[in-house]
Amino acid sequence: MTFPGRPVPGNQHDREIHENLEAWKRKPLLREVYRDFHRLLARYVAQDREAVTLELGSGIGSIKETLPDCMTSDMFPNPWLDRLENAYALSWGAGTVTNLILFDVWHHLQYPGTALKEFARVLRPRGRLLLLDPDMGLLGRVIYGLLHHEPLGCGGRIAWNAPNDFDPKDAPYFAAQASAHRIFYRRENTGWMRDWSLVHLQRMASLTYVASGGFRGPQLYPARLLPYVRMLDGAFSHWPKMFATRILIVLERKAEEPTPATMS
Repeated sequence: MTFPGRPVPGNQHDREIHENLEAWKRKPLLREVYRDFHRLLARYVAQDREAVTLELGSGIGSIKETLPDCMTSDMFPNPWLDRLENAYALSWGAGTVTNLILFDVWHHLQYPGTALKEFARVLRPRGRLLLLDPDMGLLGRVIYGLLHHEPLGCGGRIAWNAPNDFDPKDAPYFAAQASAHRIFYRRENTGWMRDWSLVHLQRMASLTYVASGGFRGPQLYPARLLPYVRMLDGAFSHWPKMFATRILIVLERKAEEPTPATMS
């Protein structure tokens, strides 16, 4: 996508991982909120005896607390990760992966169409792609627009495919927090529908996360009130245009062979 915003060094992501790890250690509430997110994702993974589940952009690797068999990966080596992976050039063979999970990763993909072709290549027929990303209800736009360092990217052209000279190893740090909302909810680009079926789309208030302060903000409620904030989440999520701050998208790869990748 082409959005305004200053360039960010490529190693910014690795620095953020280590900053997040420190916040994770000192915020028990944040750890419990993330377990809720991971339990939600776990409900939609495709199950079988030989299922291979891979998370891209695992960061601190906390998903293993809920999905212990999930392989974790990122673009930078860290001792708690299982693999190094680049979303545009995965190391897996065709049809070898059952589930791909991207939690707060989709909005970092500058060329979503190119990434989706690679995901379709490695996923088996009817394998699943699970995306959990920021959503752009009114509250989401306010929270992410005013209190988050990454650009929203609510306007501008969606650069669906990478240019011919694109090298995945040299992909710069990129962020456009509205990407999942624009593509899968507003359907500003429907190119993904050739290879994928939409299994589930859920827009959530996620007040438990927003009021926890996340990794960088102040915590606005004590951990003992988490059950009550969860109930508020359920109520406020009935009005996603006003309160949605998170979106869950579950896609299933169609049984037929994916269309060949193209560059443009």
